[in-house]
Amino acid sequence: MSLKELYAKEVAPKLKEEFGYKNNMAIPKISKVVINVGVGRFSKEKAYIDNVVETVKKITGQQPVQTKAKKSISAFKVREGMVVGVVVTLRGQRMYDFTEKLINVTLPRVRDFRGLDMKSVDRSGNLTIGLKEHIAFPEVGADDFDKIHGLEICLTTTAETNEKGLALFKLLGFPFKKEAKSNK
Repeated sequence: MSLKELYAKEVAPKLKEEFGYKNNMAIPKISKVVINVGVGRFSKEKAYIDNVVETVKKITGQQPVQTKAKKSISAFKVREGMVVGVVVTLRGQRMYDFTEKLINVTLPRVRDFRGLDMKSVDRSGNLTIGLKEHIAFPEVGADDFDKIHGLEICLTTTAETNEKGLALFKLLGFPFKKEAKSNK
């Protein structure tokens, strides 16, 4: 069963019952997924930026946008108009496909992965995951890269609170760490 079907058949009814929603449109759902890579100190290396663009394109199946610096900052050796990052926004079916791959394939492949921290879900119910290595994705082969780079994945939801967002992500199957029990 795909993630979209899982949401429609199991997750949405459970959320509706748990939080007492009367309208189906009020039930929290994922609205978009943003994948972001900062190029950092390699911003002057065109080959590195092209490599990051190709990697993100393979991972997401969509052409990324190169973000440019809005103003010069001498302390960071950044000039106005320099490429400082690469970003992709996924919506619709690609968003569901990417999220399903993230839960079932990528996160288990992350080195020393113990589960997502519950603090990764913000007050608005959005989940932000930072990966130190892009090689956890199955599309990236060992021969395809020179330097390993990290990436940030932000899953934006329509949930209004942290509690509702956390409930949505748990029902979708995101692996969260078990809460530590305090001895007070």
